[in-house]
Amino acid sequence: MHVVDAADSDYVFLARELWRYRELAWVFAARDLKVRYRQAVIGIAWAVLQPLVMMGLFLLFTRWSGKTPSQHANTYALSCYIGLLIWQMFSYTVRESTTSLVGHRDLVTKVYFPRLLLPLSTVICALVDFGFALLVLGPLLWWSGVLPGAAVIMFPLGIMLGMLAAIAVGIWLSALNALYRDIGYIVPFLLQIGLFVTPVLYETRAVVPENWQWLWALNPLVGSIEWCRWSLLPAGGTAGPTFVMLGLSILMTGLLLISGLWYFRRAEQWIADRI
Repeated sequence: MHVVDAADSDYVFLARELWRYRELAWVFAARDLKVRYRQAVIGIAWAVLQPLVMMGLFLLFTRWSGKTPSQHANTYALSCYIGLLIWQMFSYTVRESTTSLVGHRDLVTKVYFPRLLLPLSTVICALVDFGFALLVLGPLLWWSGVLPGAAVIMFPLGIMLGMLAAIAVGIWLSALNALYRDIGYIVPFLLQIGLFVTPVLYETRAVVPENWQWLWALNPLVGSIEWCRWSLLPAGGTAGPTFVMLGLSILMTGLLLISGLWYFRRAEQWIADRI
């Protein structure tokens, strides 16, 4: 007789419930987008302006300093913009996921639905912003005279890795913040630090010594960002992540995601009472 493990059956049930209530995730995402851009003069264009302005500022800074934290100075603006796109998707998802359960306190305590839908729905909003900001990348590549090669088909894999990293961290923090409100105050500070320990405004191989790159790769976003750069900027000679760098990023993402799901399911038993 085949015996089904209780933990396995629990996750199968969760998957079925998420699929059953999948339309609710779109409702949450649509509501958050409307609230976010309500009465905004230029609306969702802010999703494009933020990475463009930051790219411009850091491009000016590197020109003035005479030092470019990139393997090739002529593609630094593109490299920086790609890093900012992934970081913007990650930081928005993490920030909004952290407060998703607390922000929907009335629903969590009174109505049944898979609580995991709340942090997961923030990814939809982040991807909408990401999509609009990505539209600008084509003209930027054309203006810079960079023509992506066949590796461009691998670009979605880098996005997927970054998205999974954002989901993994967001699930952890949403459960922790529901139980310990200090997390909500710590996350913005951690994201500020994260911007500098993640190769957003620089390339790992151009700045980090080779014998320390494995440590940098424990950051799950390293593999995602460097993979996206390699897939879009082969004409500029941008080297992709090493097998060690990519492998460690994937491993850390997997560990965070699995442990995050486990902790969320465990904390879900007490969330309604303590939120």
